[in-house]
Amino acid sequence: MRNILTLGFAAMLAVSISGLAFAAGGGTSGGTTGTSGDGGNGGESPSANDCKKGEVWDRKKKKCVKVESGVLPDKELYKQGRALAKEGNYDWALEVLAAIQDQNDPYVLNYIGYSNRKAGRLEIGITFYRKALAINPDFVLAREYLGEGYVAAGRIDLAKVELAEIAKRCGTKCEEYKDLSKAIATAVN
Repeated sequence: MRNILTLGFAAMLAVSISGLAFAAGGGTSGGTTGTSGDGGNGGESPSANDCKKGEVWDRKKKKCVKVESGVLPDKELYKQGRALAKEGNYDWALEVLAAIQDQNDPYVLNYIGYSNRKAGRLEIGITFYRKALAINPDFVLAREYLGEGYVAAGRIDLAKVELAEIAKRCGTKCEEYKDLSKAIATAVN
């Protein structure tokens, strides 16, 4: 019995650590996307490989292929969709993210929200952030983006609620806190 409890505790600890690593930008948290961070897009973007809208880059075939569910693993589709969103190719990003089989992955939902918000579909974006947070309330990047959506909608009060939630989860020194705090300060001034 003691060994079972020890193994159970070790498994819980491993899951917690991997979740923290994912939140910090690496590893996975049980989702299908397992990103390596939110930073530079490097060769992850289909546009960096001269693909056209409606296509993704297949590393194995070394060519652009039509985006559709199952054409690449979810993790790869997520990386390419995220990279497109960060480049400002929001509708293309949405097309790639829609091809991901696990549409309940909070990271996928977050970038569907991000792409919609940045494309001017604020309410749709906010809805997807809320869906992501319903699955993973500790997802501080989704909280930051939701707060930025509230700032864009003129709801500074709700943005401050998200800022407080981020502070509870990662403190006031994390990037998500700093970015949302700056967005709020810019909107207020």
